[in-house]
Amino acid sequence: MSKLKILYVSSEINPFLKTSEVADYVRKLPQHMQERGMEIRIMVPRFGLINERKNRLHEVVRLSGMNIAVGEDEKPLTIKVASIQSAKLQVYFIDNEDYFHRKSVFRDKKSDEFFSDNDDRAVFFCKGVIETVKKLGWAPDVVHCNDWFTSFIPLYLKTSYKNDPMFKNAKTVFTVYDTHFDHKFDHEELAKKVKMLDIDDSMLTELSTADYNSFIKIGSEYADKVTKGSNSINGEVEEVLSTYGEKVTETEPEGEEYADSYYDIYTGLTE
Repeated sequence: MSKLKILYVSSEINPFLKTSEVADYVRKLPQHMQERGMEIRIMVPRFGLINERKNRLHEVVRLSGMNIAVGEDEKPLTIKVASIQSAKLQVYFIDNEDYFHRKSVFRDKKSDEFFSDNDDRAVFFCKGVIETVKKLGWAPDVVHCNDWFTSFIPLYLKTSYKNDPMFKNAKTVFTVYDTHFDHKFDHEELAKKVKMLDIDDSMLTELSTADYNSFIKIGSEYADKVTKGSNSINGEVEEVLSTYGEKVTETEPEGEEYADSYYDIYTGLTE
């Protein structure tokens, strides 16, 4: 069997940025899988808190220059890359000046208000990841999406990109964390931004409440497997996950056993 290709997508990764346990999870798991012979790529947003000089980020000109549609707007996509030298892991950063150059991640630094355009930022990021993979010419066997910010990727891969040569055989894993927020977006506007070719209103019913749970529902609905990355998760979210039955696979959140369980999930999905 040839090397499995695993794409990890996340809102953050240590040592570049850590605001939650997601960053540690996405730092350790790819290394475990690389040590087991899998081929790994990692993609995250280039949030403004990430110091480019200190972390030696540099632009990948051949991947940059695309425009990504978010509703009626189009925003330019810039791709940067850096390495985690100790693990020999390469990390690609999805960048756009309007969305990611703020000196905070999801909340205003002064007011602590949740950014009202976090939905736009999520749509841009998810589409940007897919288009970057296409430009790389690297067809992943598994796309492992981590946290709510990545939740549109399973939807897009099952619809708009289902026949694309880079993704037609790709399976998706969606991992949920204890990162609940209370903000509600405008449902109609959110649906307009998320829509792409081959996506109609009936496919977006999970977004009807336009809140955190909606992101978890849409990611869980279209992923092939759903897992939990936190020891304890908001009760409402646990209730949401319970509706997806056997698709939700229990894994240990840390230790050697969790690496074993993900190895089994990846190989099981691609057999």
